[in-house]
Amino acid sequence: MNEFNVVLTGVGGQGILTLGNIIAYAALYEGYDVKTTELHGLAQRGGSIPFQIRFGKKIYSALIMEGDADLIISHEPLEALRACYYASKEKGTKIVFDDKVLTPVTVSVLGEKYPSIDGMKKALEDFCSEIIVLSASEIVKKETGSEITSNVFMLGYVVGKKLLPLKPENVLKAIEKIVPPKYFDLNKKIFEMGLNYKA
Repeated sequence: MNEFNVVLTGVGGQGILTLGNIIAYAALYEGYDVKTTELHGLAQRGGSIPFQIRFGKKIYSALIMEGDADLIISHEPLEALRACYYASKEKGTKIVFDDKVLTPVTVSVLGEKYPSIDGMKKALEDFCSEIIVLSASEIVKKETGSEITSNVFMLGYVVGKKLLPLKPENVLKAIEKIVPPKYFDLNKKIFEMGLNYKA
């Protein structure tokens, strides 16, 4: 594989940086050259957090160009819409997003209307070859009482569906490296739930 480009997005507190690091290490464990770029200055304010990962035989730049993402994983619906310029039908971009809505301050303060999930899906259709909407936060909360590992559930899903070309065993190895030891068993369980989930 020459290269694979992943855009992760969401808001502060959703584990975007953790997820990005897990994917990057999993790709390293598979022997790929890996480059990442992140912007986390807004995390404390609940602002958007884009994280990009590029891996393949030889990667020269960390930045994903407009229309050049293979996969976009968003932990919030509106953030998927914001990231759509990285996607393209020609490239065959797949977009996966969690349907848990976190209304941005700009919407609530200005009294604007948050778009419907169906409306956002329709808007995204022009930019990608496939859109998958998961109730990841809801599923994980039912299982664990908290949404905190919904990022790992989504990771399991994209690996299981081969939307992200990484081996499950290498992803688990990366999870073990990144998450604190006391949380590994929980993350392993949630990853495997995502891996086997039928949307």
